[in-house]
Formats: sequence, C-alpha cells, structure tokens
Amino acid sequence: MKEPHAHTRYARQTCLPEIGEAGQQRLREARVLIVGAGGLGSPVSLYLAGAGVGTIGIIDADHISVSNLQRQILYTTADAGQPKATTAKQRLESLNPDVHVRAYTERLTAENASTILSGYDVVVDACDNYGTRYLLDTVCHQLHIPYIYGAITAFGGQVSVFHHPACPRSYCDLFPNPSTAVQEGAPGVVGPTPGVVGSVQAGEAMKIICGYGKPLAGRLWLIDLLTMESYTMEF
Repeated sequence: MKEPHAHTRYARQTCLPEIGEAGQQRLREARVLIVGAGGLGSPVSLYLAGAGVGTIGIIDADHISVSNLQRQILYTTADAGQPKATTAKQRLESLNPDVHVRAYTERLTAENASTILSGYDVVVDACDNYGTRYLLDTVCHQLHIPYIYGAITAFGGQVSVFHHPACPRSYCDLFPNPSTAVQEGAPGVVGPTPGVVGSVQAGEAMKIICGYGKPLAGRLWLIDLLTMESYTMEF
C-alpha cells in the first residue's frame, strides 16, 4: 500500500524530467532481483528501495559476518550470524514501507533459477562467482530479462548490461570463459569499491526501468579508485 507521504519521499527524483510521475509509477510497478546481498548487494538494494522500486528480490544463502561489515553497509554489528536475505528484507522495508522485499535464503541453482527469475523484470548480479554469472547469463537470455553485471577487485570495478532489448550482448560475449573474467575472491577490498560499483548498478536499473539515458548495453564501464581513472569500452 502506498504510504501517505510518498509525494514528499520521491520529490527529489520526480522533479527530474527523466523520471517524473510516470517514471515513479514505473519504479513502483517494477520487480528487480538482486543476486547476492553482500558488498555490491548492499548499495544496490538500499538505493533501489530508496527510489521506490515496488518489488525487490534478495537471494543469498549466507549469514552476516563481522569481518564483512566494513563494506556490507546493509547490516549492523547486532546482525552478526543472522541470514543475509531475511535481515536485508527487514532493513529495506524499514527504510521504505512502499517496498515489498522477497527474501530467498537459498543458493541460485540450475534447478531453481528459471522459476525464481521468471518473476522479475530486471536482474542485478551482485554475486562473486563465475558459476552463478554464467547461469544468470543463460537464464536471462532464455527469459529475455536485462542482466546488470558488476564485479570488483581491491580498488577497481566494472559494470555492464546484458540481454537489453537495444543490444542483446551477453556475459559470454564479454567473457567467453572464466580465465578472461575479473579475478575476484581475494581477501582484500576497500569498502568504497563495492559502494561505487553497486551505486552504478542501481543507476543502470533505474535507467532501464524508467527508460531514460543510455544503459551500458554492449559497453563495459571500468574504474580504478587508486587513480580515479575510468573509461568505457564497447564489445
């Protein structure tokens, strides 16, 4: 149910001609699945909930660890040991009562991926493993769902959009095999790295939902936070 102060809540974005009331309605009707509720999933989910995306799915089978809190800003110290997905649901619905959050405390697998993804309009990749990404690529292609990719290293990151109607390029087009992809999983990362990359992913989701700007379809955006150099390449 729409909260009574929704006009005030969204005023700073509905005053933009790129969004307006029509765009806000599209956000309200949108369904976005975020795969992973960690460093990338934290800013993605917070910004999309704040923007008023009506339905947000969060899938993550892991539990909250204190060692991750320097970058997983969705959680507090008191949440340690709790499931990420259900804790994220509570936090996001507390942030914005307009938003309905579906929590999936399971891993995305070849057996459940089609069933879960079929209920969404946009998928945001906030995971950190190749197997899940290639699975998302396959299922999003089959279901014709835009797939927003994001990956990070210690001080660097990249974002792209796959399976967009304007340019149906895929994750496999960019990374034919894992040896060509970003090498993640190293123990070191500064919190602002997923903060920057996740924010860009949230921005891409809003562009796709509202229909403004030029999404990163067929293009890969890269940034190095050590030098603050960034560039975009076509593929």
